[in-house]
This record gives sequence, C-alpha cells and structure tokens, in this order.
Amino acid sequence: MSMQVVSDPWETQSIVSSMRMNGWIVGCVPTMGALHEGHASLIEQARNECNFVVATIFVNPTQFGPNEDFTKYPRTLEADLEVCRKAGADLVFTPTAEVMYPQSAQTIVRVNQMSSVLEGAHRPGHFDGVTTVVAKLLNITQPHNAYFGQKDFQQQLIIRRMVSDLNMPVQIITCPIVREADGLAMSSRNRYLSASDRKTAAEISAALRLAETLSRDSTLAPQEIAAEMSAHLTRQPGIELQYAVVCNADTLEPLQHRGTDAVALIAVRVGTTRLIDNCRLSLC
Repeated sequence: MSMQVVSDPWETQSIVSSMRMNGWIVGCVPTMGALHEGHASLIEQARNECNFVVATIFVNPTQFGPNEDFTKYPRTLEADLEVCRKAGADLVFTPTAEVMYPQSAQTIVRVNQMSSVLEGAHRPGHFDGVTTVVAKLLNITQPHNAYFGQKDFQQQLIIRRMVSDLNMPVQIITCPIVREADGLAMSSRNRYLSASDRKTAAEISAALRLAETLSRDSTLAPQEIAAEMSAHLTRQPGIELQYAVVCNADTLEPLQHRGTDAVALIAVRVGTTRLIDNCRLSLC
C-alpha cells in the first residue's frame, strides 16, 4: 500500500473508518512537522503495533504564545513526508489552519491544574492549544492507539488526563526519548542551536544523569536531588535555568518525600533557544 497524503478532515475520517470497519487496528502519531529520528521512532512503534498508521503534520498556531517562534517554526513538508514514508506511515494528514480553526469555531478543550504548572506557568495558554488540537486530531483520525514522546512529559500526561476525562476510546502510548550521541534529547528546536550552544545544551542530560545517580541514595530527599540538578545547571555558562524539579510522575505535584514514582523535569534557555528534557526516577 502506497502512502496517502490527505489534507481534508472528512476524507481522512472516511479512509480511517473504512479501515476500522475491516477490523484493522489504527495508530496515530500527531506531529508539528520538522520531523527527526524521534518522530520516526514513534511511527515505527505504531507500525509494529497497528495495521494502519496515520501521521499528522500540522503546525498548530494556538499553542504558541505571542513571543514564541510560530512564524519561524521550520516547515519542511517534503522532507517530513519522506520520514513518514520510510518509517511506515500509511496516511499523512496535512490540514491547514483554516480547516482546523474555521472562523466559526468557539470550543477550547482545557485540562485544569496540570496545565497551569511548569510549562503551563512559563507558557500561559500553551496546553489549551495542545489539548484542543489533539482532541480534534484524535476525532478526525479515530485511532485505537495514539503515540507521543516522553520528551514532552507534561504534554503526554495532560493528554492522558483529557482522554480519560472525556471517555475517548483511544489508548495513549508514551515512547522513550531518542537522544543524540552527546545525550541531547532530539527536538525540532535543536536546529536553532549554534555549535557552541549545542555543546552547552549537552549539560541538560548531564544534570538528568546526576539526578538518576543521586536517586539511588535512599538518604536524599527529592528536594535535595532537585537542588543538585539546579546547581549543576546554574554553574554552566550560557544556560538560563527556568526550572529543575522532581515531581510525582502521575500528578506533577512537587515531591516532598520519597516513596513514589517520580520524574525529574528541566527547562532552560540556551542562547535564544528554549529546551526541555526529563527522566523518570524511582524513589520508592
């Protein structure tokens, strides 16, 4: 089966509905394009677990703040389609903003609490844009499974909450972070880094490795691990630290005591580029 590229939501729904009626398991990988090996790994996992794989490519304007990089966000459709083809996508949905957000649209999907902390605090309104567009994409592509990367940890957690709260018949599958050889998490924004910034950015994953090491010391409280991560990053010239925290991996509440699954989360600015990363910690 050759890969189809469709920009119309109703045509996409029709194709997917036909596949579902034939008993095929449908997987969806929502993306904003500028695809890299991390995105390819999501499509490949969907290919391994589903009969029919839909990737979506849509640079969603509603999740960008007024001072963020929507206008300069890379748009590389032809290269992205080749990544999708090689990774095994059967259908790529490539809508326009006018199709996704007609002038008559009035609905916003919002997940409270988790959307207002960490990334939500630094990027007000960001997650309203994410949950609204993901809800629309899931309605259009009707997948059994939807695949998201762990790098955007808060995002996948919020989407899980949305899907559960709205009784949406889709399983959210979180796939491992894919990293560069120096440990930097793959991101579409890495292309904005200069050579010197790129070297500096490798300290983010170094701070997370430090947290993993410290987590094995049962005498250290979560706040102490977070403080060591922060100290490591603030010592690095060229890094502007926004947060380095250890939180409950299910609720994102800051951890006061050991005894639960945790996640270490970091956000920094390196030069003009904002980067996030994370790793799971076992503090039981």
